This record gives sequence, C-alpha cells and structure tokens, in this order.
Amino acid sequence: MRALAVVDSADPLGVLAALRHAISGDGPAILPHPGSPSGLPAEVEKKVAVVIETSGSTGSPKRVALSADALLAAVAATDSALGGPGQWMLALPANYIAGVTVLLRSIAAGSEPVILRGSFDPLRFADAAAGLGEERRYVSLVPAQLGRLLDAAEQELGVLDAARRFDRILLGGQAAPTAMLARSLELGLNVSTTYGSSETSGGCVYDGVPIGSVTAEIVEGQVELSGPVLAEGYLGDPSRTAAAFVTRDGRRRYRTGDTGHIEDGVLTVTGRVDGLIISGGVKVSLDEVEAVVRAIPGLVDAVVVRAPSEQWGEVPVVVTTGAADLGAVRSAVAAALGRAAAPAAVLSVDELPVTATGKPDRVAMERIAKARSGPAQRLP
Repeated sequence: MRALAVVDSADPLGVLAALRHAISGDGPAILPHPGSPSGLPAEVEKKVAVVIETSGSTGSPKRVALSADALLAAVAATDSALGGPGQWMLALPANYIAGVTVLLRSIAAGSEPVILRGSFDPLRFADAAAGLGEERRYVSLVPAQLGRLLDAAEQELGVLDAARRFDRILLGGQAAPTAMLARSLELGLNVSTTYGSSETSGGCVYDGVPIGSVTAEIVEGQVELSGPVLAEGYLGDPSRTAAAFVTRDGRRRYRTGDTGHIEDGVLTVTGRVDGLIISGGVKVSLDEVEAVVRAIPGLVDAVVVRAPSEQWGEVPVVVTTGAADLGAVRSAVAAALGRAAAPAAVLSVDELPVTATGKPDRVAMERIAKARSGPAQRLP
C-alpha cells in the first residue's frame, strides 16, 4: 500500500512539486483538491500515483485512481500527436485532469509551465503567453475560455498575436461548437479538439482520432476506449469500477457512457447514454432537471432535452404543453441542482411528440429545442 496525501490545488506549483515525487515513486500518491475532502482513505494501492475527484452522474463524487504508467503513457501519446514536447501554459484548475496533465507534460519535457492565475481573462492570457520562451508552446482550454479569447482577439491585436504564438491549442471538456472552430481557423489559431476523461488520463482522442496506442470502438451504441492510459478504477467503489471498466477479447476497456459513431477512423460523439450533458464543463442530469420541473404546477408533462449552446456546449431545455415563467423555472432548478442545470428555455407545444410505443419522442423534441430555443444560454 501507499500513503495518499491531499495537495491544495490552489497552489499549482505545490501540485507540480508533489507530482514529481508521486510519479517517481519516492513520495505519496496525491489528490489535488481545492478543499478538505471527507471520507478519504489514508492509503491506496501501491501502483496508484494520482487520484482525481470528479462529479458522478448523480452528483456523488467519483475518485479516479491513476497509475504513473497510465499518466506517462498519456503524456507520451500527446507529445507524439503534437510533434514533440514543449512548454505549457496552465490555464485550467490543477485539480482537473486537464490541469494535472499539463503539469505532467511539463515535468516530462523538463520545462517550467507558465501559470495563468485567477479567473480566465484574455488580456492576462496574452501577458502570460509572453512568458513562454521555448521553441514549442502549448495550452489546454475549454470552449468557454476559447470563446472569450476569440472575442477579444477580434478587438485586441495583442491578444490575437499571443494566441497565434501557440503551436497547438487543445480544446476539451465539452463539445466544441462548429462555428467556434471555424472562427479559430479564420484567425489563424491551431486548435485541436480533444476527447477523454479522468478515466483515460485526460484527452486521448484528438480531432476524432485516437492518439498513441489508444483504440476507440462503438459497442451497442456506446463509445469504448482502451489502451495503456486507462485508470485503475474508482477508490472505494468496486461496483462502479466493474460497470465502467470491462475486459473483453483480452483487452481492458472503459465504457464512456457516450453515444457515437466511427467513420473512416474518425470518432464522432453524439450524446450521453444516461441522459447527461456537459454544460460549461459541469455534468448535468436531464432526468434530475426533469424531476424538478415536473414538480412545478402546470408542468407535470414536461420533458427536458438538450440543446446546443455556443458558450456552454449544451444546456437543458423544457418542452411542455403547459406554460410557465422561465425565470421561475430557472430559479427552482438552480436552487435544487445548481446554476448549470437551469433550463435555457421553456417551449410550449400543442402536443408532445411520442414514439410508436407511446413514450415521449425525445429525439423529436431535441429537434424542436434546437429550432426554437434560439441562442441557448443559462443563468449567469
């Protein structure tokens, strides 16, 4: 067994130092965290080097246990996909897997990361980018950050020049709007979309193509990923581990819970098997939102579906034969489930579409939401 230590993720350089020892094996395994998590074991399996805490589908936390081998395999795959190691800017929290992998890539490259401190601001981003002195420069962002960067770049030449200094901008955390990618290309930014999770040591599919020795398959409509980057499982949760990680044909696989398809070797993710969406990097259960909305007078038949959002990736939208004040619905859902879950719109229809078996036709309602909800937003 091996000791497990909590490291304050508000101190990225402290996380960086602890990571060096955790990966080399001469220090404890670490859990980067912004607070004091409860119920944490004092020890973990010897091969575990890093634990990442994420939200579960029901809001209960998952603690993903990652080995040094898996993390270093992910680093090597990224270096190969990008054409070589380089200097990184850390623009994401150090308790997220995307932030941890930025620090690990820096360790492997023997370079010092540039830390973007505080909330994301394009001007601070430009100032920080000026501190990148090595030949190859990289950064990982989420779509909301890139959107702010693009808006500022169209107004501030200094921001545009700073963004163009990066050999690659990795974009992950949620689906990237097509229009955002087109704007990036027009402005001369080299952006690659990434797909992955804490369970795969971060992004392991770039622009739809698995990197390194990672493989992607569609099994019964669900995306499965395999390769040396997979986590050991979830701390203290063997049933959840057994459900998510399966071995078939002699190969261990991670069942992502995402739906998708593969054409000509390119993976396209189309949604969630379990009704989850990712809104601004936050997991939102449409089923939970629906339960809250249906408790509001006049909305007993409401169905909650996903709708695309330029800023947040996806947001919930209510479709109903009833009528309700959008502000009141948002407030009720936000109070129960958090702001990310607040619906972007309440759409009234004469009759709810149903399938041949009489169940709500959610696909048809998603088309309605996409056509009628307009520029989907969420609570500030």
